[in-house]
Amino acid sequence: MTILPGVTIGDHSIIGAGSVVTKDIPPNVIAFGHPAEVHREITEEDEIFYDHGKRISEHIVLDIHG
Repeated sequence: MTILPGVTIGDHSIIGAGSVVTKDIPPNVIAFGHPAEVHREITEEDEIFYDHGKRISEHIVLDIHG
């Protein structure tokens, strides 16, 4: 990934590998490409954990992460 001088990336944003960030990226988004573009916002659905296509229950996830 390359980030040009003076460019900022918002909190909790995800930038794809190999991307070239040429302008500011807002918080809570997924951006990638050359140049990097915002492709979508990160939503609550992104916090759901799956294992081989099956949803992992919340109490198990909490146990794993303390």
